Amino acid sequence: MDWNQELLNSAIWLAKAFALSLVGLTIVVLWLAKATQWGRQVKRIAWPYFDPRKNWRPMAVLALLVLLTLFSVRMNVLLSFWYNGLYAAMQRLDADAFWFMMAVFGVLATIHVARALFDFYVYQGLLIRWREALTHTLMERWLAHQTYHRSQYLAEQVDNPDQRIQEDIEQFASRTLALSLGMLNAIVSLVEFTIILWGLSGALALFGVEIPRGMIFVVYIYVLVATFIAAWLGRPLIRLNFLNELFNANFRYGLIRLREYAESIAFFRGERVERVGLFGRFANVVQNMWDMLFRALKLQGFNLGVSQVAVVFPMILQAPRLFSKEITLGDFMQTAEAFGQVQTALSFFRTSYDDFANYRAVLTRLSSFMDTLEHTEALPALAAHGEGDRVAVRGLSVRTPAQQVLLNGLDLTLEPGDSLLIRGASGSGKTTLLRTMAGLWPFADGEVVRPQGERALFLPQKPYLPLGTLRTALYYPATAPAVSGGEDAAAEALRRVQLGHLVAQLDEEADWTRILSLGEQQRLAIGRALLANPAVLFLDESSSAMDEGLEHAMYALLREALPQATLVSVGHRSTLRGFHERELVLEGGGAWRIDQPASA
Repeated sequence: MDWNQELLNSAIWLAKAFALSLVGLTIVVLWLAKATQWGRQVKRIAWPYFDPRKNWRPMAVLALLVLLTLFSVRMNVLLSFWYNGLYAAMQRLDADAFWFMMAVFGVLATIHVARALFDFYVYQGLLIRWREALTHTLMERWLAHQTYHRSQYLAEQVDNPDQRIQEDIEQFASRTLALSLGMLNAIVSLVEFTIILWGLSGALALFGVEIPRGMIFVVYIYVLVATFIAAWLGRPLIRLNFLNELFNANFRYGLIRLREYAESIAFFRGERVERVGLFGRFANVVQNMWDMLFRALKLQGFNLGVSQVAVVFPMILQAPRLFSKEITLGDFMQTAEAFGQVQTALSFFRTSYDDFANYRAVLTRLSSFMDTLEHTEALPALAAHGEGDRVAVRGLSVRTPAQQVLLNGLDLTLEPGDSLLIRGASGSGKTTLLRTMAGLWPFADGEVVRPQGERALFLPQKPYLPLGTLRTALYYPATAPAVSGGEDAAAEALRRVQLGHLVAQLDEEADWTRILSLGEQQRLAIGRALLANPAVLFLDESSSAMDEGLEHAMYALLREALPQATLVSVGHRSTLRGFHERELVLEGGGAWRIDQPASA
C-alpha cells in the first residue's frame, strides 16, 4: 500500500465528504424542522444561537466539528488498512515491513492524538458558549416583564422552572451535539466500512444458495433486526426518564419547603404529615427507578448479547476463506474490524436508545418551559404610566382568573402627600388591587397612573431579603453605596426603625430571612423605604406582625420622614385609620365606596 498516495486520497476524500455532509445535513435538518414535532422543537430552541444572520461564528464552529468528525472516520479507515498491513507482514515474517508499519503507526497516532485534543477543545468550547447564550436568553425572558411571577396565572403551569434553566439547558446542548455528531459519524463510517467490507467479502452459501458478497447482507439484516427489537424493548424508557426527572424534582421541592418553613412546621409539630408527604414523593422516585432498572436490564442485556455475537460472527464467516488461503491474515483481521465498524455504525440508534429517550424527555421539558414563556408574555398587561408623582386609577375593573368581578369602575386620584387605606373582607380583592396598580395582575381593564421606576415602592406582608449582607437587604432593590467614614445612612435607618442592635452586623453576610423575625423583617422594610425616599409607598399588611404600639410608631415615622410621599395601605386594624385621609372599602361583587375616617 502506497501510504503517501493514501494520505493524498484522504485529503481529497475529506474535502468531498465535508461538502457533501454540509449539503446533506442542511437538507435533513430542514426536513426534520418541518416534518417532525421534535425537529421543530430542536429548531425552536437551537436556531436563535446558530442563526448566521445574527452571528456567523457558531455555525462556523459547528462546521469545524463536522470536519473533525469526518477526519476521525478517515483516521479509523487508515488504521484498518494499517492493521491489514501489520498482520500481513507478521504472516510473512517480514521484519522490514513490520518496522515500517510501526513507523506509519507513529505518524497516524500523532495525528490522531492531535485531532482528538483539538476536537475536544472545539467541542467543549462550543458547549460552554451555547449553554451560556441559551441560559442568558431564557433567563432574560424569565425575568423580563416579571414573567417569573405572572406565569402563576396560567391555567397550566410549568413545574420546576429552576431545573429547566439550570439542568435541562445543559443537557439539551450536550445531548444535541453528542447525538447529532454521533449520528454523522455513524453514517459516514457505515458508508466507508461497507465499501471496505464489500471488497473483502466473498460468496456466502446459505441454504444451498450462494450469495455474492454475502457478509454485507448478513451484517445489515443482523443489525436491523436487532435495532427493531431494541427499539421495542427501550420505548418505555422515554416516559420513564421523563417521570424520573419529574419525581426527583418534586421530592427536591418538598425538601426545600421543609427547610423554608421549618419553624412553622416545628410549632405545629407537623413532622408526621411532612414525613408522609416526603416519603410518598420519594416512593414515586424509588418505584420509577426500579421500573427503569428492569427495563434497562432488558435493553442492555439484549444489546450486550448482540455485541458479543458480533465479535466472532465475521471471523466465523471468513475462517473458511482464511484456511483455504483465499485471503491473508491481514484481510481476515481487517474484515473483522470493518464488520465491527459497520455493526457499530448500524447499531448507533440501538446502543444510543437510552440517550435518545433522555433527550426526548429533556426536549419535552424545555419546550414546555418555552411554551410557558410565550403564554405568559401573551397575557394581557395593564401597564401603568406616569403623570409626575400623582397616583390615579380611572375606570378600573379587576377580575379573578375565572372572570369573577372583584372591582368595577373605580375612579380615584391621590396627589403627593395624600394617603389611602384599603379595607374589605378577606377575598374582596385588596391585595389584588395593589397587584393591579403594580402591573402584576393581568385580569384588569382601565387606566393606572403612578410614578415610574424606583419612585414607587411596594412593601408586601412578607418582605424579600436577598442573600448577602444586611446592608444589601436594606437598600434592595437599589445597590448599597460604599461607606467611607462619616454618618452611615443605613445605620441611622436601622436605629429609626428600632433595630439599632443590628447596626454592628450591617456588613455581615447571612440568610437574614431565617435570622430575623417577621416583625423585624417588616421594620427592616420600613427602613428600606426611608432610604429609598419614594414618591408613593404601597403597603400590603406591611405591619401585620407588629404590635399596635410598634405599628403606630412606624406609621408615625413614615409620615414624619416622608411627608410628601403618597401612602396606600392595605390593612384590617382600625388603628391605621388615623394615618390615612381617605378609606376605600371593597364591598364584594365589584362594589366599592370611599369614606373619610375621622382623624386619630
